[in-house]
Order: sequence, then structure tokens, then C-alpha cells
Amino acid sequence: MQHFLQQINAYYPISEETQQALLRICKTVHFKKNEVILKAGELARYYYYIQEGLLGYYSLDKSGNMIYKIFFEEQAFVASTSAIIENKPSDFSIVALEDTSLIVYPAKEFRELVQQYHDLALFQINYLEKNWVVKKEPLEINLKSETAKQRYIKLYENQKLYHRLKQHQIASYLGVTPTQLSRIRKELGH
Repeated sequence: MQHFLQQINAYYPISEETQQALLRICKTVHFKKNEVILKAGELARYYYYIQEGLLGYYSLDKSGNMIYKIFFEEQAFVASTSAIIENKPSDFSIVALEDTSLIVYPAKEFRELVQQYHDLALFQINYLEKNWVVKKEPLEINLKSETAKQRYIKLYENQKLYHRLKQHQIASYLGVTPTQLSRIRKELGH
């Protein structure tokens, strides 16, 4: 739980009292590789923090193929945040791409703590600003303006993540077929 609290404090320092209140609603849960953590169409009821492992957000296309939206590694906070905020079913699924250990905390109780503890609210604001505006906005723009090759190069630059993914997951994330991915890799000498 120490890394979890360190990550929170990196966004905004919370008091010992707030930390204790937060830890009371947290538990550690383990998921096996390929286990679905949240299924599209289900209400999102939890926030997650990755202690160890790798998660992928995906939706299914009309043919039932997985379309990966994003991947999350250790020390990331993960949730179907918009579904939690709107209290509606999630539009995508979250799957463990490796054996994964998560700190899980219920959204309802966490949101009550955010109302009660000003420092936790400031953590949440800082987290959302950094990850849902500063980080996400360029990703959305790049999806519309960059080619699959350019997006592949960016993913490839993150060698740690790149080597944890299977080629079909990379192709899905880039929105190309495995054959198109092979051509891109061959062209770049990968």
C-alpha cells in the first residue's frame, strides 16, 4: 500500500487521517492473465491501482474482435471513470494482460471520502487534470492526425510496455491488421 499512497501524494499530499480513511476502503485483489476485471455493459463500481501487472481497455467491433484503447502498467490508477461519474454501464472492458495485483476501492465510498476530505478532493482534481486533460487530449488529436506508423513508433519508444504486448494487441491498438503491422515493422527494421 506504500506505493499506492506515494502515487497519491505525488499528485497532491494527503494527511495521515485521510490516508487511514482511504486505506480502510481498499483491498488487494489478484487477477489471472486474460481475466476480465470489468465487462462492457456492466456498471463500473470500483477504482483500481496497479501494484503489479498490465491492464488493457478494449471494446469489441461488430465482428467480435478486441479493439484496444489503451494499456496501463504498474503504478497507474485505472477505472471506467466516465461510467462512474455518470453512473452508467461501461462502454469498454478492462482485462488483465498478465497476472495482476490491484488495489481495489469502491467508487461510491471513495467519492464520499472525496466529499469529506478536502485534500483527497485536491488529489482527485490534480489526477483528473493531468491524466484526462493534459495527457489524454494529445492522444485523441494524434489518433486523428497520425498514421499507424507514427503511432507505432511512439509505442515502440516505450520499450518496457512494447515488449509486454503481443503483436495482435499492438495491431488492435493501432487500428491495423496483423499483416499491416508486419509491414510497418519490416519497413522500420523491427
